[in-house]
Amino acid sequence: QVQLVESGGGLVQAGGSLRLSCAASGIIFVINAMGWYRQAPGKQRELVAVITSNTSTNYADSVKGRFTVSRDNAKNTVYLQMNSLKPEDTAVYYCNAAVIAGIGGRDLEVWGQGTLVTVSS
Repeated sequence: QVQLVESGGGLVQAGGSLRLSCAASGIIFVINAMGWYRQAPGKQRELVAVITSNTSTNYADSVKGRFTVSRDNAKNTVYLQMNSLKPEDTAVYYCNAAVIAGIGGRDLEVWGQGTLVTVSS
């Protein structure tokens, strides 16, 4: 079984910064893309940022220039550095990973439990 455990959420004032972390554990052979999604109250879950195994990145237009996604393959961990935070960034942030894992090496898509980020004005 593969698990993703997020940390780093919290309450911050507008203009502040937070860094989210997400560590993958379990019988993992390969981690392909890792990314962050978010879901604000009353809205659909949306992609925030993704990083592939060769470190190519893609960002939502709303966070370009403010957020940076990175990964540490040795630690099976992905990070999201969030700067210049705005109240509209308030949401539950979910980690996501596409992995080859488990006995037999199956393709799996795994989600974390989510971490709340609240930005006050």
